[in-house]
Amino acid sequence: MKPARSLPLLIGRKPVLEALEQGTAIEKLFLLRSATGAEITTIKQLARERNIPVSQVPVEKLNNLTKAQHQGVVAWTSLLSYIDLQDAVSHVVDQGQVPLFVLLDGVTDVRNVGAIARSALCCGAQGLILPTSSSASLTEDAIKTSAGALRNIMLCRIPSVPQAIDLLRLNGIQVLATQMKGSVPVYEADFTGPSCIVMGAEDTGISNDVKKRADAFIRIPMATSFDSLNVSVATGMILYEALRQRIA
Repeated sequence: MKPARSLPLLIGRKPVLEALEQGTAIEKLFLLRSATGAEITTIKQLARERNIPVSQVPVEKLNNLTKAQHQGVVAWTSLLSYIDLQDAVSHVVDQGQVPLFVLLDGVTDVRNVGAIARSALCCGAQGLILPTSSSASLTEDAIKTSAGALRNIMLCRIPSVPQAIDLLRLNGIQVLATQMKGSVPVYEADFTGPSCIVMGAEDTGISNDVKKRADAFIRIPMATSFDSLNVSVATGMILYEALRQRIA
């Protein structure tokens, strides 16, 4: 899969800067490592304010993205819209609903993200939280895998996982992280209150930042010693338990 071919491009300093100033949805920004100047400084600042992922790359990367004169700046425009995390939480509460969010910590496969969004929407989760680093770009493949769920669930892009957890806890939302050791079976956790489920990467699991901040740790009991569930499958199983408890 080549995401650059799945997302429309903005090329050059002025077009990217104008798009940022106009509030155009941007999925990811690529800057030449050696790029300098007032426009570059402004582009970085606006990207930071809007939680847009920025990659500092060599010229070869930019040349692979486009044959046009890029001036050290290329951006992927987004096929989706993002909402501020605090605004998302407030919206859920204002609607009289109990918050249920999914936070992805290092999940980089676009098809897994799409499948997770599909399960999340079906099981009543209102939002999907994506960090700007170590996260998949939401391309056409992700949207297709989600069966359109990515267009119907709130997407919250945040600078870092710790920042997201701190904000969630300030809003009274418990953070339940998934890990095999030192955790309780998923059916012993209480999902009836405001909750956020943190899913880590399949190879490394949740990060140390999550381990330090999570309110509790949960696991899916296995019938055998083989404990390697696909992250999207695992997320669906946990979300169904949350749905079961909330319906009950």
